[in-house]
Amino acid sequence: MRTGKSHTRTMETGIGKSRKDEGFTLIEVLIAISIFAVGLLAIAAMQTSAIQVNSSAAKITELNTWGIDKVEELMALPYTDPWLDPAGNFPNLDTAGNTHQDPQTTDGVTVRWDITNDSPTLNTKLIVITVTGKGKTLRLVSLKSQSL
Repeated sequence: MRTGKSHTRTMETGIGKSRKDEGFTLIEVLIAISIFAVGLLAIAAMQTSAIQVNSSAAKITELNTWGIDKVEELMALPYTDPWLDPAGNFPNLDTAGNTHQDPQTTDGVTVRWDITNDSPTLNTKLIVITVTGKGKTLRLVSLKSQSL
């Protein structure tokens, strides 16, 4: 039992806050923003590089399409066709008066082909197609054999 004395309890007023309630300092915020800015710059540089590589790939794909079209056209010809005569290698004329170069396309692409007889073996023609345009050059190599 208590005899006439009362106990009082004092409460803290919150003036002395703990460390976890203070938030970030200005230095911490500046360091975080700096790290974030460096990350954004790296992403921007990567995006620029990706755009350049995609543009180059599109150009090479277009040149490859022109070259493959010419390969298919030449492979469909008979072995003795004048278009497959080595005498017509650019800038010379073959027996039909043709040179082995297509006229330049509207996109500025030039397709030229050189023929070599009996290379790499007898009764074969080595066909080297060079496609030039859009600041790029592409070479395609094909072999045509004489059917026996």
